[in-house]
Parts: sequence; C-alpha cells; structure tokens
Amino acid sequence: MKAHDGMYIGGAWRSAAGTDTLAVVNPADEQVIAHVPAGTAEDVDAAVRAARAAFPGWAATPPAERAARIGALRDVLAARKDEIAATVTAELGSPLPLSQAVHAGVPVLVAGSYAELAATYAFEERHGNSTVFLEPVGVVGAITPWNYPLHQIVAKVAPALAAGCTVVLKPAEDTPLTAQLFAEATEEAGLPAGVFNLVTGLGPVAGQALAEHEDVDLVSFTGSTAVGRRIGATAGGAVKRVALELGGKSANVILPSADLAKAVNVGIANVMSNSGQTCSAWTRMLVDAERYEEAVALAAKAVAKYVPGERVGPLVNAKQQARVRGYIEKGIEEGARVVAGGPEAPLATGYYVSPTVFADVTPEMTIAQEEIFGPVVSILKYEDEADALRIANGTVYGLAGAVWAADDAEAVAFARRMETGQVDINGGRFNPLAPFGGYKRSGVGRELGEHGLAEYLQTKSLQF
Repeated sequence: MKAHDGMYIGGAWRSAAGTDTLAVVNPADEQVIAHVPAGTAEDVDAAVRAARAAFPGWAATPPAERAARIGALRDVLAARKDEIAATVTAELGSPLPLSQAVHAGVPVLVAGSYAELAATYAFEERHGNSTVFLEPVGVVGAITPWNYPLHQIVAKVAPALAAGCTVVLKPAEDTPLTAQLFAEATEEAGLPAGVFNLVTGLGPVAGQALAEHEDVDLVSFTGSTAVGRRIGATAGGAVKRVALELGGKSANVILPSADLAKAVNVGIANVMSNSGQTCSAWTRMLVDAERYEEAVALAAKAVAKYVPGERVGPLVNAKQQARVRGYIEKGIEEGARVVAGGPEAPLATGYYVSPTVFADVTPEMTIAQEEIFGPVVSILKYEDEADALRIANGTVYGLAGAVWAADDAEAVAFARRMETGQVDINGGRFNPLAPFGGYKRSGVGRELGEHGLAEYLQTKSLQF
C-alpha cells in the first residue's frame, strides 16, 4: 500500500502538526519501504477532541446499529485480507502464509465476534428494585504493539466500539502501515466521523501524550511491563482507568502421562510462530526427570524444521535482534546447554536470529525468568508434580501456559493451580471468545469476548 502522509482525525486524513517522519523498514531485507508522520502532542489533542465530539452520538447509537457497523468493518477486513497480509509481511517480516492465516485472518474472527456480541449483550439488567445500566466509559486511548499489528488493534477497537466508546489509536512505530489500512477500513465501513482516529508516532511522544491527556477516559495498552507500569502510574495520578496486557514467560508443562512427542512438537511450533515474538509463547518447557533427555532430543529435531528466511521470519528491528542474541549469550554464560541454534546470525541480511533450544536450564537463570521475545526455548527439569508447579509459578509473569497429560481431567487439575490467565489443555485451539490477559506483572484486565467488552463499560444503577 502507499503510505498516508497525514493523520486520520475526525473522519478525514489531515496534515500532521509537525514535519518529522518515521521510516518504515522491512526487517527481512533492511530496506526502507515507506515514511509516516511522527505525531506530536498537538496531533493527539486534535484526535482526542474529535473523539470527544463524536462520543455522545456514538454512545446514543442503538447497539444493533453499532453491531451493523462493526459487521461492515469485519467484511471490509475480510475483503482486503490479501492486501493486509502483504502489508504485515512487508513491515513485520512474517512469512506470508502466517500473515494470511493469523495476522489477517484472526482479526476478521475477532471483529465478527464483537459484531454478534454488540447485538446480543445485556446492556441493561434488573436486580431487585434496581435497574443496572452498562454504559460506555468514554474516549479510549489505544496504544498497540508491533508483533500482531492488526489483531491488537481489532482486539481493542472492536470492543470499544461495541460498548459505545470512541477511540484514538497510537500504533507501534514499526508497523504503522497496517494501522493506516485499518483506518481506511473504518471509513469504508461507514463509521461516523471521529468515532475512530489514528495518530502515528513515537511512544515517548505521541503515546505519552495520549496516556496523559485529561480528556481520555481509559488507556488500553499492550506492550512491555516496564512501559505498562509507567502508563499505570500516569493513569492512576489522573484517576482514569487502564487495561494493560503486558509480558509473559509462559510454562509448557508436560506431565509424565502425556504424549511426549506431541507435546514437544506443538510446544516448539508455538514458540517459533511469529519468530517467537508472542507475549503468550510457551518459552519454558517443563519435563519430568525420567524423560528429560528424550524431550531435549525431540526438541532439537523439531526446531531444525524452522529455517530462518523460510518458516521463521526476522525479528522486527535491529534492536530486537541484538536483544535476543544477547539473551542467548547470557544463557550460555550462565551454564545452559545449547542443543540447537546459538547467538550467531543465520543470514547476512535481515534481522534474523537462529531458532534456539537450551537444555540444563535451571529456574533461577535469566533465560528462565525474563521475557526474551524471540525464537528461544528453555527446557527445565522437574522431579515431581509439586516441583513442576513451583517452577511454573516461579516468575513475576502469569499470562498463559499449557498442560499436557493422558486425559484432560488430569491436565485441568494441574492448570487450576497455575498462576496464569489462560492455559491450553492438551493443545486446545485458539478461541476468540475466551478472555485473554494475565496474573501478576502480566497485566490488568482482559481482552476478547464478553470480558473484553466489559473493560470498556461502566456501571450505573437506578433504584425505584
């Protein structure tokens, strides 16, 4: 697509307040493919004012009409699926099949789920002598990451629209072209002017201005825990609501009764998807001592299928590449055993990292505690089920995880004791209606389904 040289504010593309631009780089070949405007506090203010002006009308729009507009948005996204996939591949570097199936496909499902939910949700309830109304919270400031650029946008904007909120989006500076495509889609779907607004720019400038703006009622942020803590502190000072989807260090717990080969192969595939740039990736594989070396051999064999430049794309930028390679070097330094991959760059061009598997990882090692955000798996040994639970819960994160056992009941019993927001049982499939979010430092609030819609609603009760 051809990049827009302005911001989408109040239903039109407008010139940015400043003249600075951001280069968009294809991480697969390191070439600049576009430039977009670097938004300022002035641009953010204009977008918030447009959203505020549009809020009363959109909040008063009957839910069925809001549902129809979200349904139209879903249809536009579906019709432009190939263009979206090509754009994500160009600015994120993900292999095209992944972009088609996940980056372009999943947002269509999520948008569709909110089209249905907006039409059926009980925005009014009767409790005794009270009528309880669930009303839109107001203007939403949405700040999204680069790793799933369209999915993260839709996961915030669709429920906000369903609730009756208006939105100002500040997308990640690495993947703004996908956000511009989404803005085009909202216009094509017939959203009223000002209901959705887009400001591209840097996080410390445009993102901070959005989080601090006094006329933003809720900030929804997905990204690092460090930035999420700053946004939470800023919002707390202004007594505004936040929804934070942050980091993860998810455990893939393979119980002794499980099908080891299946659990290992699916676990490796889970981490290698999107080049490991997934906050919910199962980056810690936990295996009982008796089958540990068998699991290590299976993992090394499985990861060999993930060839950089073919099944595994690059990391998003040079900074991320250096960061992940640094973690691999740290793992070696602390005594972990490399059984596949390593810190050497696999290709001369592009921000690639070798898919890497570590064995002999102990729970206190850096690579077992900190989020790496790359194609790196750490395999840890446990002695019994209590030890496995201790290791699984032994990080500051609690976003996702997996449990494998001979039957679902055994796996569920273990999963119920895990301190994490979402657990896949024996390879359970993605569900766009299931709430997604974390315990501990993995965040505050939930996305997707009814729980995701509830984040954008406030409660009023009338007694009579």
